[in-house]
Amino acid sequence: MTRFLSHLIICSWLAPVPLAAQSLLDRSPNVSGDWVAPSGTVQFNFLHRFIRSDAPERKVTGFPTFVIGAGLPHRTQLGFLYATNSTLSPRYPNEWEFYGRWLPLSQDAGAPVDLGGQLGYNLAARGLDGEISVARALGRVRLLGVTRLLDDPSEDGKVDVAVGGGLVLRLHRYIALAGDVVTLTDRDSALGEKAAWSAGLHLAIPGTPHTLSLQATNTNTATLQGSSRGSSQRRYGFEFTIPFTLSRYFGRRQPPPAPTAATPAPAADSSAAPTGESFKAGMKSLSFQPNRIEITAGTTVSWTNNDPLEHSVTAVDRSFDSGLIPAGATWRHTFTRPGTYRFFCQPHPFMKGVVIVKEAS
Repeated sequence: MTRFLSHLIICSWLAPVPLAAQSLLDRSPNVSGDWVAPSGTVQFNFLHRFIRSDAPERKVTGFPTFVIGAGLPHRTQLGFLYATNSTLSPRYPNEWEFYGRWLPLSQDAGAPVDLGGQLGYNLAARGLDGEISVARALGRVRLLGVTRLLDDPSEDGKVDVAVGGGLVLRLHRYIALAGDVVTLTDRDSALGEKAAWSAGLHLAIPGTPHTLSLQATNTNTATLQGSSRGSSQRRYGFEFTIPFTLSRYFGRRQPPPAPTAATPAPAADSSAAPTGESFKAGMKSLSFQPNRIEITAGTTVSWTNNDPLEHSVTAVDRSFDSGLIPAGATWRHTFTRPGTYRFFCQPHPFMKGVVIVKEAS
């Protein structure tokens, strides 16, 4: 254990900083360590890959992986992966990985990069696995880098090191292309281990929080072990994401709009140009980011809808209301008086936030 942790610390220090994922459009198929679900959201991903045997049988064999992750406060997540048909170890026909993940730095929160860490236990390998991931979005391109430490399932006490990177090219708000390569620094040729690679066409389904990916790869499962060990067999498959926002079902709902509510303002960039200070905020993964804003009087807050479905920014006391903000659009509001302004999204009342306005100094 001490040896493993020391290796993890060294690799985190050497992680390629120059080089997140709520949505499949933010990551590549085999490099997803910085994906952390919003607090209060349970994320379910279904990954299914297939191989076909040679003629004359041409038998199709499926390799499904179920991914469950619960978003917790402070950009943390706990979850597990279960693969029903694993080739990682001859002792286990399936594969379980239990993990904890933390995203201490996020570009959405103003950091220059996304920096994530994961520590988990793989039952088939009977050991701890860890990962440090770094990502940065540059316009339509997102670069990802990973360093992984894996307990070798074929040799007790041996730690394997894997390094790799990926790239996501956003072609459209709803379409992206992605690919990655991850390799062990010491591959076992006797076991046929090769560099792991993947490519995917990622699609967001308009009007929903779901994303779909069509993939080709030479890996078997989505665990850290499975996504680091390539083989000579090419697999095809898909991944589908289903987020469950718990407060949508268990939280208190906002009351319906009063008949005297203000007329909604245009949900686009047609509002007047902001004066004085400005603050950028947004909506992503069915949550306001950030959901707590502290500003001085005279500041204009700009909310950009980064989700594929419509949202609103509606004051609880109906003092302001954006109306429905389409995907990709921005709505602005200038707060001229000090006070506490609580707001929510009318189509999704579980989305809540607050703006605290202080006297200008």
